[in-house]
Amino acid sequence: MTGVSGSVSPDRRRFLTAGAAVLGAAASAQLWLPTAARAAETPLPDGVFSLGVASGDPLPDGIVLWTRLAPDPLNGGGMPDRVVTVEWELAEEERFRKPVRRGVAQARPELGHSVHVDVRRLRPGRTYWYRFRVDGQISPIGRTRTAPHPHSSGGRLRMALASCQNWQHGYFTPYADMLAQDPDFVLFVGDYIYESRPSATALRRHEGTDEPYTLVQYRNRYAQYRTDPDLAAMHANAPWVVTFDDHEVDNDFAGDIPQDPDKQPHDAFVARLTAAYQAFYEHMPVRASAIPNGPHIQMYRRLEFGRLARLSVLDTRQYRSDQATSQEGAQDPSLTMLGAEQKEWLVDGLRHSPARWNMIGSQIMMAETDLKVGEGKLWYYDAWDGYQTERNALMQELKQVRNPVVFTGDRHLTMISDLKEDYADPGSAVVGAEFVGTSISSNGDQDQAAFHREWDPRVPDNPHWKLLDAHRGYHLFDIRRDGIDAQVRIVDTVRQPTATPSTLARLRVEAGRPGVEVVQLP
Repeated sequence: MTGVSGSVSPDRRRFLTAGAAVLGAAASAQLWLPTAARAAETPLPDGVFSLGVASGDPLPDGIVLWTRLAPDPLNGGGMPDRVVTVEWELAEEERFRKPVRRGVAQARPELGHSVHVDVRRLRPGRTYWYRFRVDGQISPIGRTRTAPHPHSSGGRLRMALASCQNWQHGYFTPYADMLAQDPDFVLFVGDYIYESRPSATALRRHEGTDEPYTLVQYRNRYAQYRTDPDLAAMHANAPWVVTFDDHEVDNDFAGDIPQDPDKQPHDAFVARLTAAYQAFYEHMPVRASAIPNGPHIQMYRRLEFGRLARLSVLDTRQYRSDQATSQEGAQDPSLTMLGAEQKEWLVDGLRHSPARWNMIGSQIMMAETDLKVGEGKLWYYDAWDGYQTERNALMQELKQVRNPVVFTGDRHLTMISDLKEDYADPGSAVVGAEFVGTSISSNGDQDQAAFHREWDPRVPDNPHWKLLDAHRGYHLFDIRRDGIDAQVRIVDTVRQPTATPSTLARLRVEAGRPGVEVVQLP
């Protein structure tokens, strides 16, 4: 899956994000499929493709194509209460002169008029373009790519790691640079939306009047985030592999336990989970296997990129025990982050992997964060530090795994670390590497001097940390058989609609040598 590095030309960028108005008469003349439904129904409102297009979960022979019809996106969507037939088309070139797949999908009101097309029988390692049409309206054009052939072992895989995009804290400017870097796919590891209520002092105010609790309220919140132009352009340019963390539902929730159970009774929170998971599915390019069953959604899954890389995407929210509140509690062997079934699935997939690189998408930081300066330890109990026994058992498993690398979000910081066999013993073996990506916009333009005053004194107590930084941005990885080259890409601001990007640091993970090597620091 060889990506194309370098910049995307302005003309091509406009083409990738162009809608029906740009396509014009030439595209309108292509009636892909004759359908009786086109003439029989009352015309739909204009602007049904306001939320753009996306693709996701690439397979060697397949891809998921997504859109959601929403002419009034911040007010429930604005669609009539009926099933709408949507035409879709996939081609090998961006002007659709060589269509390879065409079909129709049903946009149903009970799923927010979202469309998820699981296209199969495609060629591995190929770039495709796609679009949707309904009632004379044509969607923006999307560009996507299938995974490499199952037996391919060479080439380069370019992946971008992103997380934590708070609408109220800033514009999603890092995506403009990500678009220019042209990754083969984006791994998004949580906090796609934030459930916080609107703030009068926010740079960009959340819609609504309170936190979302109902399905319509969650739909409106997702729709607002989808209107960010840089996010929309990135979705239209590469497939995404997504999972959720806590803010897609409720801060620091665990299973069916909310952050504040005294304020959210169990039945009310179960109803909230049900609404939040459905809205997540409706707005993400995931397969039908992720259609929620009430307050449950199947999110952990595995994707293969030839023999080069296996990606295990975790769900660290649905199956976890409630968080500990003390050091003693964090070492309780009964606590679980993954649940028995997911843990067995993960370990089995790692033990029997044929891949050169065994990559794990974990929403929550796996390496230790000792917050206490000097003797003793103090942990974040919501992270893997709060589930010490299970984390330590997983570190033992990683000792036996070929080239394990963990990709994480949550922290709103860049925290790049060696994974250690035993964090109680600084001299214990290094078993892997972890990249905790900074946030897209959460925490805004942080005070760098204040950050270093707070965090630099903790570095001696965390000798496994290789890089610590508080700029906004994302991480970019070029994965080859001999190693993974990583760039920490940052922007100078998220308080303006445009920003200047740069490379803060370069790092490398050598095949066969656990841990992270710093190549270039600021």
